[in-house]
Amino acid sequence: MYIRKTTRKYKGKTYTNYLLVESYLTDKGPRQKTICSLGSLEPGPRERWLDLARKVEAALSGQICIKGIGEENEGVEEIVEKAKGGREYKKIEGMEEGDEEGIEVEEAREAGSEYVGHKMWQKLNMDDILQKCGIRKKARMITEMMVMNRFISPSSELAMPEWINRTALGDILNVRTDKLNEDILYRTMDKIYPAIEQIEGMLARHEESLFNLDTSIYLYDLTSTYFEGQCPQNPQAKLGYSRDKRPDCKQLVIGLVVDREGFAKLHEVFEGNTKDSKTVPTILDAIERRIGKRSGVTVVVDRGMAYEENIEEIKNRGYHYIVASRQADRNKWLEDFEEETGWQEMIRVPSSRNSGQKKSRVIIKRKHDGDLLYVLCISEGRKKKDRAIRQREERCLLSDLRNLEKRIENGRLKNEPAINQAIGRLKERYPRVARYYSIQFNEQAGKLIIVEQKDKKEVAEKIDGAYLLKTDRRDLTSEEIWRTYTLLTRAENAFRNIKSPLGERPIFHQKQSRAKTHIFLCVLAYHLLVCVEKMFLDKGIHTSWASIRSALSTHQVVTICLPGKDGRKIKIRKDTKPEKEHREIYDVLGLPYRIIKPMK
Repeated sequence: MYIRKTTRKYKGKTYTNYLLVESYLTDKGPRQKTICSLGSLEPGPRERWLDLARKVEAALSGQICIKGIGEENEGVEEIVEKAKGGREYKKIEGMEEGDEEGIEVEEAREAGSEYVGHKMWQKLNMDDILQKCGIRKKARMITEMMVMNRFISPSSELAMPEWINRTALGDILNVRTDKLNEDILYRTMDKIYPAIEQIEGMLARHEESLFNLDTSIYLYDLTSTYFEGQCPQNPQAKLGYSRDKRPDCKQLVIGLVVDREGFAKLHEVFEGNTKDSKTVPTILDAIERRIGKRSGVTVVVDRGMAYEENIEEIKNRGYHYIVASRQADRNKWLEDFEEETGWQEMIRVPSSRNSGQKKSRVIIKRKHDGDLLYVLCISEGRKKKDRAIRQREERCLLSDLRNLEKRIENGRLKNEPAINQAIGRLKERYPRVARYYSIQFNEQAGKLIIVEQKDKKEVAEKIDGAYLLKTDRRDLTSEEIWRTYTLLTRAENAFRNIKSPLGERPIFHQKQSRAKTHIFLCVLAYHLLVCVEKMFLDKGIHTSWASIRSALSTHQVVTICLPGKDGRKIKIRKDTKPEKEHREIYDVLGLPYRIIKPMK
C-alpha cells in the first residue's frame, strides 16, 4: 500500500489529488487498485508517505490501535476513516474487546523450502536407496537433513544443527533435533562414504525411469574446488590449475557426467593437480561400474580432453564421441575457416535454465576427412570473448615479463637456472598467449630476449571465435552435431549450481573421506534442485530454484497459543495458510498445501 500524488490542469488552474493505492499480483503481472481518494488532504512530507501508508495498512488490519495516537502518527486516523469505505475489514465474531491479548504465536519456523525438499527426497526414493545400501534409519534421517541444508541454506557441519533447529525440518520429519551436534553429523558422513558409488548408481537408474530420461548422451566436464587450510591428512589436496581463481589454495578436481536434461549420472574426485586429459579412462570405468555399459551412447567432451589417446579409449569402449578439437587441429583448417561459402547459419538459443541470456549467431560448415566428420563453427559471441581473454592475458604476461627484467637488472635474480624456472612459470601461467612469444635469457648480455611470433599471433586472430568439432557420428546432420556439443553447458550449469547456491566451496574438511562426502552431499542436493526445475520446465515455466526458495521462505510452521476458560493455554502446532505464490508452486510440483497435520 502506498500514496500516489496526481495533478490535473483545468482552465489554467492546477488541482492536486492524493490516492491511497494497493498493489496486487495477477496472472498478467502486478496491478494497482485505488483504495480511496484522499482529495486534497495533505499527507505531510513525501519522505513520510511510505511510512504513513504502512501504518494505515496496519491500522486497517487491526495490528495497531489508532486511538490516542501521537504526533508522529498524525494523519493516520483521518486516512483510515476514508479508507474504510474502499476496503472491508471485518471484526472477528465471538471475540470480546481485549481477548486478543491472550492469543500468542510462538516457535515460528521456515517450512516451505524444507517441505518441497522433503517431498523431492521422497520422489527420488532416497530413503529406500540408502536403506538398500545398508544405511540405518537414524543415519538416513540425518543424511536427509544435511542434504536439505545444502539445498536450502548451506553451512558448515558446525553451524548446521543450529540451522536445522531454526527450521521446521523436525516437524516435517517428526523427529527431535535439539540434541543434534557436529559430531553426530561427522559420524554419519563416515557411514555414507563407503556407499557413495552404490547410492549414485541406484539414484541415476531411478531418475531415468522416473523422468523417462534420454540415456544416449553423456556430457562430461571438469571443475576444481579449493580448501581452507593445508589439509595434511588429505593426499588428494594439491596445488593445481584453479578454476576458482585461487591458485594459492590446495584443491580437488571434480569430474561430472550429466545427461542432456542436466541430471547428474555420476561424479568422480581427482587429485588437485590432475590434468584434464588424464581423467577420461577413470570416468569411463566409473560409468560402466555404476550405471552399466550401454551401446549407442555418445560421449561429449571439451577440448581439454580431446587427445587422440582419449578418443581411442572412448572408441575402444564401444562409445561414439563428439569432441572439440585442440588448437593444432583447428589451425589445419584455417583456409576452410576463411572461405566465405558453404556456411550454414545457426541461432544459439539459451538453455531453458538460462533463458535470460541473449541469443547468439553461429555459422557452421561440414567437412569430411576419411571416416571422420568435422564441423567448423564460428560464434560471434565467442569471437569477442576469445579476443578479450587473449588481450588480457597478453597484457598480464608482458607486465610480469617487465617485472622479471627489473629483478634481473637489479641483481635480485642472478642464477640462470632460477631465471629459466621463472620463465617456465610464466609460460605455465599464461599458456594461451605464451606460445606467441619466444622468451630466452641471454647470459652474456644479462637480460631477457623477448621476440613476438607475429605469424602465430595472426593465425590466432583470424580464428577468434572459431572452434572445430570432430565426431564419428556421420549419421547426424551438422546442426545435430553442433547442438549436441552445446549441451555441455548443462554440465557447466550443474557446476555453477553445486558451487554457489548449494555451497560446495570452499571445503573445510581435512580428511579425504569427509571432503569426498561433502562433495557427494552437494551432488545429492543438486539432484533435488534439477528435479524441481525439471518439473517447472515441463509445465513451461522458466525459473530457478533460488527464486522458488525465496518465494517459499514465508510459508511457516507456528505454534498458536489460545487462552482457555480455566486459565490453561491451548497450544496448536500447525502450518500457516499458504499464500497464492506458495499454492502456485505446490500446484506445479503436485504437492498438497498442508505441510504438517495440526497437533494440539
